Amino acid sequence: KMFSGCFSLKEINIPSSVTLIDYEAFRECSSLTSFIIPPSVTSIHLGTFNGCISLINITIPPSVTLIEYGAFDGCKALKNVTIPPSVTSIGRYAFNECSSLKEISIPPSVIDIFDYAFANCTSLTKISIPSYFVPLFPSILEGCTSLLQIEIPNTVKNISQGVFEGCSSLKQITIPSSVQKI
Repeated sequence: KMFSGCFSLKEINIPSSVTLIDYEAFRECSSLTSFIIPPSVTSIHLGTFNGCISLINITIPPSVTLIEYGAFDGCKALKNVTIPPSVTSIGRYAFNECSSLKEISIPPSVIDIFDYAFANCTSLTKISIPSYFVPLFPSILEGCTSLLQIEIPNTVKNISQGVFEGCSSLKQITIPSSVQKI
């Protein structure tokens, strides 16, 4: 929680010698607008940028393999994020309430996307799910009111409860024959 609650912090330069940015390090730094994660960092920890309501751009380097619980939860201004092909897991609430995020592409390296990972991303119109993906965990897209369509990969066997709950603009969904449980 090193800089947690530093409401006036707008900019910070992190040297490449830093290998770990600990949990909630920049939580509620409400004036922070952009951030470049050093290429030496391998995971974005629990709540690192939680509540950074002015954060518009984030650069995630290819060294990152994990985006943990609530890493960007409540980053309401976040418009652009590229998940690098090194990421294998996106934690619960990782991008919850990123209400300015319009599009997200999940790389094939991602094995797990946990509950509420992209919930309440009210501007999200498009999400690309890797073709090999197996489970759709509960409520990962709940409350994505601008989501228009989604194609579920033919490797998905289970669609958990609440995945599309509150997706009020959803007009088209393709459910493949591989799905056994809804």
